[in-house]
Amino acid sequence: MSERRKYLFGTFVLVTAITFLVLHGIAQDKMAPEEYQAQAMGESTQMGRSFNVTIHIEQYSSPEERQILVEAFEKAGSEGLFNALNKMKSKGRIAITGTLGYDISFVRRIPGSDITKIRILTNRPITFGEAWTDSRSMDYNLSAMELDLSDQKNKSTGILMPACQFVINKKTNELEIEDYKNPWKLVDILDRSKKK
Repeated sequence: MSERRKYLFGTFVLVTAITFLVLHGIAQDKMAPEEYQAQAMGESTQMGRSFNVTIHIEQYSSPEERQILVEAFEKAGSEGLFNALNKMKSKGRIAITGTLGYDISFVRRIPGSDITKIRILTNRPITFGEAWTDSRSMDYNLSAMELDLSDQKNKSTGILMPACQFVINKKTNELEIEDYKNPWKLVDILDRSKKK
């Protein structure tokens, strides 16, 4: 084999190996989708009502995205948060029985010793009637969900807040729920991603 052919062959092998390693690394970085199912139970004015919720997570939000939300909220409150969430790429989907569901804009996984928390924040779909009448519910243009996942059977719980407002905790610099309307308790939470 001539020197030129050896050189070309060696270059080809090197490029192929690098391409394989890069693609393999990208494939490893991409998380496997997660799916959770829960039963939402009404409280207060919704007592006795229930529906199923499916949460499908494709990826978790980055620390940079969290900072974008904090800065947007500091500048323009809930409206700034709403606008920033609108610009974020979908991280998954929440499907509620009887509805088309909606995209998850921001989701964090917070591991703990006994409980792993999953916090979800997204824009609340505004109905035409609300927008037309400019009702007070327009002030609650965000939705949030928190899952407390336990390794112990039947110990996982959660809460769904379809309409809420936020504040920033000055000590932790975290967004926290200040006020919400008509929360739903989440029970019978199943991790369907483990079954796949």
